[in-house]
Amino acid sequence: MATKRLGDDEVRARLGEIPGWDLASGKLHRELRFPSFVEAFGFMTRLALVAERSDHHPEWFNVYDRVVIDLQTHDAGGISERDFALATAVNHLLDEG
Repeated sequence: MATKRLGDDEVRARLGEIPGWDLASGKLHRELRFPSFVEAFGFMTRLALVAERSDHHPEWFNVYDRVVIDLQTHDAGGISERDFALATAVNHLLDEG
């Protein structure tokens, strides 16, 4: 069964559920800073394990202490429930420190 793309109004309405995230180029978007490269890479490693378990992988970019994450479901042609779930997982990982 194909993943359903969420409508633009629903996406905007649900942004409040995932603090720190906004929309950029039709994707859920978040930019993070860490004290060091090791901490940024450690966060990416933890998120990679979560993403692999959920079979939903982020578009991301890392330079030194910065991690940029963009989420969209390519099969759905936009943002889906899977993206909100992964964004929530990102926030939980950040809360766990």
